Amino acid sequence: MQNNTVVITGIGLISSLGEGVDAHWKAFNDGLEPRIDSETFKPYTVHPLVEVDWNNQIPKRGDQRQMETWQRIGTYTAGLALQDAGIKDDESLCSSMDMVVAAGGGERDVSVDTQILAEARVRNDIGTMLNEKLTTELRPTLFLAQLSNLLAGNISIVHKVTGSSRTFMGEEGSGISAIDTAVARIRSGQSTHALVGGAYNSQHPDMLLGYELNGMLKRDGWAPLWQREDSAGGGIVTGSGGAFLVLESAEHAQKRGARVYAAIDGIYSAQIRRSRHDLTQTVAKLIGAASADKAADLIISGASGAKHVTAAEKAALDTFSSSMVRGVAGKLGHLREAQFPLVVALAALSVFNGSALPPVDAKNEKAGPSGVSTALATSIGGTRGEGVARLVKV
Repeated sequence: MQNNTVVITGIGLISSLGEGVDAHWKAFNDGLEPRIDSETFKPYTVHPLVEVDWNNQIPKRGDQRQMETWQRIGTYTAGLALQDAGIKDDESLCSSMDMVVAAGGGERDVSVDTQILAEARVRNDIGTMLNEKLTTELRPTLFLAQLSNLLAGNISIVHKVTGSSRTFMGEEGSGISAIDTAVARIRSGQSTHALVGGAYNSQHPDMLLGYELNGMLKRDGWAPLWQREDSAGGGIVTGSGGAFLVLESAEHAQKRGARVYAAIDGIYSAQIRRSRHDLTQTVAKLIGAASADKAADLIISGASGAKHVTAAEKAALDTFSSSMVRGVAGKLGHLREAQFPLVVALAALSVFNGSALPPVDAKNEKAGPSGVSTALATSIGGTRGEGVARLVKV
């Protein structure tokens, strides 16, 4: 069995902080204040997506019209990653490229939902009414929420990425599984290059509803990530955005002269039953396994802000005092399925630039280190799914 080195050659990022690798690196290093909206969905706060000209990556208006926002975010971000890797206009490389996508259940059509609920109160023939709505109010290929694999389908259509395709569902865990699967396939020689990532639209009522049904959203405005334990609500402030990576075997990247950000040295994951197992111990074991050979210079934490869960992760991180920690959700919000691709991307950028992001929360994060050659990226799901990636300089 082969044991190929897996490297990151392309990064696509879009969020409340901006569009592209350079914009995000600058936003963190220049101390840009978080962009938040605490009015539209009051009492909840979101980090709204930066203004985007969708035409730059999705040129056909017909393609744009049949996508909801989360699909446009994902398709656009995938285009940024392909462009960054120098693959976007290479038909041969795109047609042979595998794809692994982390997706949620899609966005519900709130107006149609509202119509159905309103008519259900006054009509006795509910079955007939539902059939009427299914045939007149919903677009072809959609049901009351968009199919999860439509994101991968649209990336294939728009960017001509037509190798094998896989879609994982399951909140933060889907992002962990997506990257883990892509890395394993390249490492074993089953794939030479792959596009992997996810997208999330926090500016949609049903996305907020899903969290708030579990009492997980912060209800009293924004606060630094590590300082939310005593705030009202559940602690999470979500953000809109997407993160996609182009992964390749080192040999494949070298042959085409690609620029390499970092190598993914390992993915460590778990999915414990938190009612039975200690989350702090689990996170500590994952970080310990990722640090077995050498302590990482930097840990980019994807902590969501969820009370108790984030406190458990912080307790584990504090035991690895030689590594600097950065909780990036305090700057751009929590992106659920896209959170693990996001933190892996930011960790890769830190390794590539040889420097750590400045503290996001100066009260709880130490400055330094002066140089970064190894970094960890963590994503601990709000309810389930735990993952850590180790990235090293090539």
